[in-house]
Amino acid sequence: MSSDTAVTITREDGESKGRYVARVEGIAETAEMTYSRAGTSRIIIDHTGVPTAMRGMGVGEKLVRRGVEDARKEGVKIIPLCPFAKATIEKHEELQDVLN
Repeated sequence: MSSDTAVTITREDGESKGRYVARVEGIAETAEMTYSRAGTSRIIIDHTGVPTAMRGMGVGEKLVRRGVEDARKEGVKIIPLCPFAKATIEKHEELQDVLN
């Protein structure tokens, strides 16, 4: 499978924490990116986990991009403490407008 693989991402948003969950058809495991709220204007992405079965499909990057899209819609900034999220945002200039 390639990075063009169809990935379904859902968001579970709580009062102070949340996560994005990615599913790929035919794979029982899920990938996730977790975050915490830092006040009303920032979120901290603290973890991205992609199971071995999903590696090489671009799932992690799709999770980060979804988080960036949502941050833009909600007018919040992102503090990427997760090394993967930080590297992904730094690698793609078009994602950097949401950095705190």
